[in-house]
Amino acid sequence: MEDKRHLDTVSGAGILVALGIIYGDIGTSPLYTLRAIVGPNNVVDEDVVRGAVSCIFWTLTMLTTIKYVVLILRADNRGEGGIFALYALVRRHARWLTVPAMIGGAALLADGIITPPISVSSAVEGLEILYPDIPTVPIVIGILTFLFLIQAFGTSVVGTAFGPIMLVWFSMLATLGVIHIFDDPTILYSLNPYYAYKMLTGHPEGFWLLGSVFLCTTGAEALYSDMGHCGRGNIRVSWVFVKICLLINYFGQGAWLITQNGQNLNGRIPLYELMPEWFLIFGIVIATSATVIASQALISGSFTLISEAIRLNFWPKVRLRYPSVQKGQLYVPSVNLLLWMGCVGITLYFRESSNMEAAYGLAITLTMLMTTLLTAYYLYVKKFQAWGIVLFLAVYLSIEGSFLVANLIKFPHGGWVSLVIGATIAAVMYIWLRSFQIKLRLTEYVRIDSYLQTIKELSRDISIPKYATHLVFMSNAARQSEIESKIIYSIFQKRPKRADIYWFVHVDTTDDPYTMEYKVNTLAPDDAYKVTFRLGFRVEQRINLFFRKVIEDMVRNKEVDITSRYESLSRQNVIGDFRFVVLEKFLSFENDLPWSEQIIMNLYFFIKSFTTSEDRWFGLDSSSVKIEKVPLIIRPVENVKLKRIQS
Repeated sequence: MEDKRHLDTVSGAGILVALGIIYGDIGTSPLYTLRAIVGPNNVVDEDVVRGAVSCIFWTLTMLTTIKYVVLILRADNRGEGGIFALYALVRRHARWLTVPAMIGGAALLADGIITPPISVSSAVEGLEILYPDIPTVPIVIGILTFLFLIQAFGTSVVGTAFGPIMLVWFSMLATLGVIHIFDDPTILYSLNPYYAYKMLTGHPEGFWLLGSVFLCTTGAEALYSDMGHCGRGNIRVSWVFVKICLLINYFGQGAWLITQNGQNLNGRIPLYELMPEWFLIFGIVIATSATVIASQALISGSFTLISEAIRLNFWPKVRLRYPSVQKGQLYVPSVNLLLWMGCVGITLYFRESSNMEAAYGLAITLTMLMTTLLTAYYLYVKKFQAWGIVLFLAVYLSIEGSFLVANLIKFPHGGWVSLVIGATIAAVMYIWLRSFQIKLRLTEYVRIDSYLQTIKELSRDISIPKYATHLVFMSNAARQSEIESKIIYSIFQKRPKRADIYWFVHVDTTDDPYTMEYKVNTLAPDDAYKVTFRLGFRVEQRINLFFRKVIEDMVRNKEVDITSRYESLSRQNVIGDFRFVVLEKFLSFENDLPWSEQIIMNLYFFIKSFTTSEDRWFGLDSSSVKIEKVPLIIRPVENVKLKRIQS
């Protein structure tokens, strides 16, 4: 209940952070949406303008407001949002849901690589009005680099700094819109969905214009993904303000465009045309700042996605950092670097925002469709009325399916770039999940009580040099009574490891983001213990620190004596040394795998070579860790035809 109250709490500071973090993308869409619909070299058509504004109004209402803000924000996983959080809520009920979760997550990450370049480029290109010969690409790359560098300070710092700028931006949008609605107040007739219908069915290119209309709502998925950063209450309250400002500005742009009926825009940007000449320089500066901030929504959402993907075994274990004590604050260094490299690559390839528009929106429509499927199943699990679920599916599959088809026209003009990026990310997710399933299916576990007597005897066998006073093995065995056979092999056969006390540590990652619990199972008093940590998926794995806390509690309760058992040290009450052993698997040559599984496992180990090592992932002190390589024999070669001959 406390988490729910925290999630629904509304505060001025929280609303300001929400404005700075999650509305950059959807909030800066007035810069390019109507420009893209009319086309830079197309003649303004009054019917198209009215239809486009009507489409924008109903898209923001049906998709962003009703689907995301009203419905999907209810589906939180202990305060966390995003497509993977939604998948975690329903995955136990249907395994096939893994497919839409992977597709949606990969497409959203791909969109996170395209959003920053198009946002920053459209901002910087506004300067060309004042300085026609200004080189934009180096400036865009410089701004992107700065933006990714400041991610290490955390979204709380970023949101607090960006929030006031976005407040000024939205206020400016509303003011300009109110002034220009009076250019032609009949634009308000566009509230009637008939005008949207008339454009879609009556204009030769009406349906295909949906691909550009969709640009007004591309940030809706990021809004859901960032729920853990800002809270549901702050998002819902701030969205009322944001939506009103956006709609007023769109209606203002529409009214101005109607006054230009029959004329050619010649590359003019409608938003800048609303500004009086004396205000233009200030407007460009504010717009530039706001479009830089637009990148933040997808960056923050990407960090959240990766955090959840790791827990679901969709992504390699990479280092996560938590820059502040505030819940939801997250920074993923490796993903930050990959996003930066991708953004720079996109900028160098397309060079101008008008070229990037072709790649923009196609991937995110896939994410929205997958979110719709998962939400429908979530409603089914929560015992919602069947007719309501069918209605939800019918409405949103129709809307988003239409947007997807309309966006497919962008494929040959750059849309293929976002799909290639998304497909690459989805392939990594599939490889990681499939390899996890292969290993899990064939990992051998043994009952630990069968070896306890032998462990006791080894501990007292002075003919074997002592390996450590306390020997700690990281184990994947979830059951208290089991241990991996590879650990037993490591203790007894690889090189007998004599220790005074053996510890087996298992980490269980829970669905609750912030769980921090542990339990101790005494296998043999003063000889062997199994410690199981239950850590939330948003808790940093600092096993070195947590294990020390466990030992302190056990010593305080007189459950264990950790004093060194060397006589000279014991007399001085010196604490014995602790040594961690982490087993790192490699693919054995003694395998006879089907070619498909062989490819999967080879790709798995190739990707793994670039990721965080097991000891760093667990937060272990490298000076006291032994990395021991063990062969992963998934399926040993059988029926070896080897013939002996006489010498």
